[in-house]
Amino acid sequence: QVQLVESGGGLVQAGGSLRLSCAASGRTFNNYAMGWFRQAPGKEREFVAAIGWSGGITAYADSVKGRFTISRDNAKNTVYLQMNSLKPEDTAVYHCAAAGGGTRWSVVTQVHTYGYWGQGTQVTVSS
Repeated sequence: QVQLVESGGGLVQAGGSLRLSCAASGRTFNNYAMGWFRQAPGKEREFVAAIGWSGGITAYADSVKGRFTISRDNAKNTVYLQMNSLKPEDTAVYHCAAAGGGTRWSVVTQVHTYGYWGQGTQVTVSS
C-alpha cells in the first residue's frame, strides 16, 4: 500500500508559478513510476506529467510542455511539479499517482495505469 499526500496548491495570477509536492509513505517509493494528473470541473481527469522510478525519464502533456517540470527526490519520498507561466486553463484539482514496478513507460499517460492516488490539491489561476 502507498499513501500519497499532495500540497502546494493555491490561488495565483496568470503568469505566476506554483510548486506542488506529493509525499509518499508505505512501500518502497523508488520502485514506483509517479504521475501528476488534473481534473477541472465537469471534465475528465487528464494526464499532466510522469517520471520514471530513477527520475531519468519524464513525459509531459503537450499543453504543459515547456512550462511544467516534474522531478523526484527518492531520499525524501517526494515528487514535485514545478508549474511556471500558469494560465487560467491550468485551473484544476491536481492529483499525484503511483504506478507499480514493471509499469510499461508507453502507458504512463493513462489513468488506469496508476493504482494509488492522492486526494488532490486545488490550483486556481486568475486572469
